[in-house]
Amino acid sequence: MALLENMRVFVRVVELGSLSAAGRSLRLSPAVVSHRLQSLEEHLNARLLNRTTRQVQFTEAGKVFFEHCLEVLEAAERAESSVGAIGGAPVGSLRVTAPLGFGRRILAPMVPRFHAAYPQVDLRLRLSDHLLDLLREATDVAIRMAPLKDSSFVARKIADLPRVLCAAPSYLERRGVPARPEDLLSHHCLLLRFPGSQQFQWTLNTPQGPMTLPVSGQFDADDGDVLTGWALAGEGIVLKPLWEVADHLRRGELRVVLPHCPPEPVTLAVLYPHRNLLPAKIRVFIDFFAEQARAALADSK
Repeated sequence: MALLENMRVFVRVVELGSLSAAGRSLRLSPAVVSHRLQSLEEHLNARLLNRTTRQVQFTEAGKVFFEHCLEVLEAAERAESSVGAIGGAPVGSLRVTAPLGFGRRILAPMVPRFHAAYPQVDLRLRLSDHLLDLLREATDVAIRMAPLKDSSFVARKIADLPRVLCAAPSYLERRGVPARPEDLLSHHCLLLRFPGSQQFQWTLNTPQGPMTLPVSGQFDADDGDVLTGWALAGEGIVLKPLWEVADHLRRGELRVVLPHCPPEPVTLAVLYPHRNLLPAKIRVFIDFFAEQARAALADSK
């Protein structure tokens, strides 16, 4: 067991880039972290890391050992979780990915409540507006606000979220208010852009049916909160889930554009690997998240 714990410390040091950061994450003093690394190196009779006051770097042996550590620790967690699934006790680490804005405002406040209900589950969040490769990133659960296309995972739909086009009054006074969907083609549209993103094409529900427009703009970013900030500053029109901008709309900081041709709603769903024996930690998290997310989104409208 000591060897396994020392491997966990080694992996965390590599992930966070320093002994002090790893210590804070694991609630260990830097001296304890250093001692565990030293014990591991003595056990292996090999130096794994070159350590300075500011950073750590792999040795050749450390790079090889790190990859094997990930496999060993993941196997240990699977073994632990499989026993928990049979006995009904949620245990182990749970890796969850979610979009940045949703993760900050909706998911993160749930984490302390979830931990209070299931203290033997360590929840590890990975927030990104990129669509991460769940298998490559060794992720247990993904929260998505996007079309669901990955058939290798089970998807549980939580809700359909309405979306709006909106802009600051200052922008609309300066550039004019779009009257038809086609007018967007001559406006500054603020785009969420990253590899695989489809948000440079906006699909609106018109009286004649869905219309997809190849919009463009001077600004784009891979962080949705940055786009909201630009919209508030009067830099363009943004496409957003209603819950995310509801407060700004109520305060008049943003105004809905083309309300008679709203964007298609986006599906909020939870994705997880298809398994015959679903670990208890995943099962209880999905149930907990579904209930809490619906309540939080209802309050934000």
